[in-house]
Amino acid sequence: MMETMDIPVTRVKRSRLAEMDFEHLPFGKYFSDHMLEADYADGIWRLASIKPYQPISFEPSIMALHYGQAIFEGIKAYRNKNGGAFIFRPYDNFKRFNISAERMEMPAVPEDIFLEGMRQLVALDKEWIPAKEDYSLYIRPFMFATDAALGVKPSSTYKFMILLSPTGPYYAAPMKIYVEEKYTRAAPGGVGFAKNAGNYGASLKASVEARSQGYDQVLWTDAFEHKWLQEVGTMNVFFVFDKTVVTPSLDEGTILAGVTRDSVITELREQGYAVEERRINVDEVVSGHRSGKLTEIFGSGTAATISYIKELKYRDYIMTFDTSAFKTSPAIKKILTEIREGKRPDTHGWLVKV
Repeated sequence: MMETMDIPVTRVKRSRLAEMDFEHLPFGKYFSDHMLEADYADGIWRLASIKPYQPISFEPSIMALHYGQAIFEGIKAYRNKNGGAFIFRPYDNFKRFNISAERMEMPAVPEDIFLEGMRQLVALDKEWIPAKEDYSLYIRPFMFATDAALGVKPSSTYKFMILLSPTGPYYAAPMKIYVEEKYTRAAPGGVGFAKNAGNYGASLKASVEARSQGYDQVLWTDAFEHKWLQEVGTMNVFFVFDKTVVTPSLDEGTILAGVTRDSVITELREQGYAVEERRINVDEVVSGHRSGKLTEIFGSGTAATISYIKELKYRDYIMTFDTSAFKTSPAIKKILTEIREGKRPDTHGWLVKV
């Protein structure tokens, strides 16, 4: 991490930690005692500060509410077997955050505010990291436009914040996914690769309709033919054909360059799997299922980590999988878990000590 910078800290008078029920932690509902905040104005970032988690006030005319200049990231901190606290691959999220900022015509957040601010915030609230398997402290950095004026143009002021949320497994059970053909998430030249709030707002109707049919999420397809697979609403997707694993490529800029996705690809290759990052058509998936060559489908993401997919529906064809027979995705999940827990060497330098 960066050299220590002097970030002003205002501590809570009384921690809420004792009130937490760590046996029941729905994703994103509870937040730790403190948060980080920094403001951008006149072309520079002001010094960040850490303060008690609290409401913030702003004018109803701020541009983020009207024109959608808002981006975020998802990162996790874990405890290892010795009780130490580590953040998983924060440098990669920092880079991706600023790629999103550039696409949304927002200022880059400096490394010292993003990374060192995050480290100090997590260090302050590290007791909020659950010491349980598949549990973690979810880290949510985000930035939004704060100019109090109407008019379609980039804002000149912004607020950057980091929140911390203890959480359990995002998807505790294997998932049922519906291949989406009506709605479109992203197209070449759009903002599909950016982690901006609008991408998620636009996806809600499709996911609600999928749930009404008994499915957990949708698998997005391309905007033109609705045949070429992109990503699931909250994660990247992988298809296992015997010893070859295929995942949609990043070339067209329509899917998120997942940090967990990259970790999965790295570990798959180290375990001897052939990994193909390329375009993949839904017809290939259907054909693979019918022939028996397609043995697993799973998703990867910061929130989801690795989630098994037990059913994929395309039109009237339903593909079912016995997730208890999965071998590839459980093996990779085990490797990533052991790295985070300190039971396996971190040969890639993914863990940053708090």
